[in-house]
Amino acid sequence: MSDKPSEAAPVDKEDNWGYDLYPERRGEAARAKWWQIALFGAGQTNVEKTTCERNVYNCFENSPLVKLMYSALKSSGCEIDLRRHIACEVCDVSVSGGYDPKLNQIVVCQNVVRNKGIIQGILTHEMIHMFDACRHQLDFKNIHHLACTEIRAANLTHCSFMSAMFQGDASPFRIRKQHAECVKMKALGSVMAVRPDVTKEEALAAIDKVFIKCYNDLEPIGRRIRRNSADMIRAYEEKGNYGYE
Repeated sequence: MSDKPSEAAPVDKEDNWGYDLYPERRGEAARAKWWQIALFGAGQTNVEKTTCERNVYNCFENSPLVKLMYSALKSSGCEIDLRRHIACEVCDVSVSGGYDPKLNQIVVCQNVVRNKGIIQGILTHEMIHMFDACRHQLDFKNIHHLACTEIRAANLTHCSFMSAMFQGDASPFRIRKQHAECVKMKALGSVMAVRPDVTKEEALAAIDKVFIKCYNDLEPIGRRIRRNSADMIRAYEEKGNYGYE
């Protein structure tokens, strides 16, 4: 996964949304700040990269969700090559990963995440964006397209029904509503992170416009994953129902 082009791809100013969070995407050498080194041991980039790449490989070998997403992408004609499509890089500490649609590449922030469980979540989230780009010709300049893929990623990988119970009213009658609100807030945060040119009101309007359709689209995982359940394994075992190898 360390193979990279010798020169960074040029980035149009118009298309530069989110690239400030990933300095290596701009061809810059990322440098840890003194407090990051003191508090988090940052700056050991070679060690961080090796650890990150090992964790990524482990997820592709052992994670039911990552293996499911790999199968879905392969069956859709967009097979992943770890050396080409996954990059461990130093990022701004406000993000843990991202999807670069210009290079069709997933970034895992080696200086931020060191836990295999978290990396599993990042890979699954970003692979949903990659899947949407592969299957549906996603246009990330289109705010409604962006809102939809962020809704799907939050819905399928982050907002478990169990966690929704702890975000306010825990009444059984509000669990589904709380889950939907969690998805909206996660999607809003993601849209705002990569589109600083968009106001919060504009982002919310786009999310609301596509929410029902995108919230109900569960492909390729087929179910909303519940915390502390066997849903990940069930989803992987059921991949054949969608025609995935």
